[in-house]
Parts: sequence; C-alpha cells; structure tokens
Amino acid sequence: MKIEHSLINIDSLANYKNNKSNFFTPISLNQGSETIAFYSLVSAGKIQEENTLADFDTFSILLEGSGLFGFGTKLVTAKSGDCRLIPKNRESFFINTSDDEAVMVGFFLGPQGKEQPKMSYTELTEANIKTPNIETGLKTDKDRILINTADSSLENMIKSEGWEISDFRLPISKIHGSTSTLFRAQFMPGSVHKKHTHQECDEIYYVISGFGLAGAGKERVEVRSGDFHFISKGTEHWLHNLSNTEPIEVVGIYCKAGSVEETGYVYNGEVTAKDLNERTSRSGAMICLK
Repeated sequence: MKIEHSLINIDSLANYKNNKSNFFTPISLNQGSETIAFYSLVSAGKIQEENTLADFDTFSILLEGSGLFGFGTKLVTAKSGDCRLIPKNRESFFINTSDDEAVMVGFFLGPQGKEQPKMSYTELTEANIKTPNIETGLKTDKDRILINTADSSLENMIKSEGWEISDFRLPISKIHGSTSTLFRAQFMPGSVHKKHTHQECDEIYYVISGFGLAGAGKERVEVRSGDFHFISKGTEHWLHNLSNTEPIEVVGIYCKAGSVEETGYVYNGEVTAKDLNERTSRSGAMICLK
C-alpha cells in the first residue's frame, strides 16, 4: 500500500543520487497534482535558462546561493530568500555568479495535461552579464514579481483557528496580483499547525530544515529536510515539530488560491496524543509507538 498523499524526499530520486541531473520534479501529474514542484541545482558559473513558458506561471524561491535574475533584458541582484513569480510568456533565467552551488525550489502552475517544462544550463561568460541595468529590491511589474522573504510581513494568524506557527509569511499572494499564494513558515520546538482543510485548493510544501510529524487524511508520517509533500484539496492535514531544540522551516504554495481565505480554510480541531503516537511508514504501513 502506497502513501496516498505523496511524500517524496529529494534524496530518494535516482537521478539526484547518481548526480545525473540538475533539475528534478518530485511532484507532478504522476502524483495526481496539476501543479509541478521542482528542485534545481545551479553550479557555480552556470546559467539556469528557464526560457519562455507559454502555458505555465513559475513560482520559485532561492534557498541557497546568490547571483543575478534575468527578466528579458533586465538583470536583478539575487540572494538567498528571494521569491519570484514569472507569468507565462515571460523570458527569465538565473545566473550563479558565486563560487558555490545554488539551490532553488519552485512550482509550475498551468493547464492540466500539458508536458512539464524543462530547464537548461549553460556556462557563464562575460557576454552573459554585460548590462547597464542591474536593479535591487522589490520589483513588481507585468514581467515579474520579486520579493525577499525577509521583506515580507509577518502574518498575524489566529491561534484559536489552529495557527500555532511561530513565523508565517506570504511573500507572494493576491496583493501582488498573483492568483496563487507562496508561503514560508517556521515552527519552533513544540509548534503545530492543527488539523485543518483547504476546501478550494491543493497545497504543496517543501521542508527546508528540521523534522516533524505530518498528518494527511489517515496518514501520520515523519517528515524531514528534503521532503516534498502534496496535500490534495479537501484533505484534513496538520504538521507538528517533534524536535525539542530545532525549528522546522517550510516553503510551499496554495495552488490557484490568492490568499488563505481563498483556500477555503476550515479549522478541524486539536492534534491529539493518539495522533502523535501513530506512524505511517513510507511504504504505507501503520504502526503505533509505545
């Protein structure tokens, strides 16, 4: 029996383990998701060319590294924590000008059944970065949205509705003109987002760091750094930090919902001691801890 609500760690992908690729799509139509989640590694001195995607809006967050984002003929400084929305039919790319590998996580949102986009990687040359127009800071126009997580506001979520999250931010949402919501959340030790559903949208999140216990439907699965978790619309779910010392940090998307309200959020109640005592293995078997 497989886990119904797909949970895939980047380390489990064959091409990642064998270093045969720089671009991975752990969540896609194969997992029942209309939204495609990707994980990209950009080596020092390389350009990630995203080309012009006619059918997909692209959301991404630069988790590690720095360099330059390209938007058509414009170049914008890029640093860790930068979140982007590239509307369909807009050219974009990322140049890693640093000495270290860059890590990017993101999501393609487009019509169901379309062939998933691909990335290409080329060498960095002087010609690639010659431009008189290098911008910094928040930029929002018809070609893109760019904002750093640190510059987005801390959301004041209501604890009585299950939001016992230490730090919750919405770097990209409908206030920026987006029809989907990119979020970043931090759970300090003991923090929990209690049982809830999103009646109007799917959710995908990626665990940047830490470990905890995630509930989705009847499943109770331990999650850790590198996990992508797909939660289908209408599925009750929750997340609890199991560590006594370290936070969990996640980034994710509410697919085709421009705000928390548009997700159809419904609070369903407490995470019980029984919930925390059960485990679903990644093979699908249920066990109970003593």
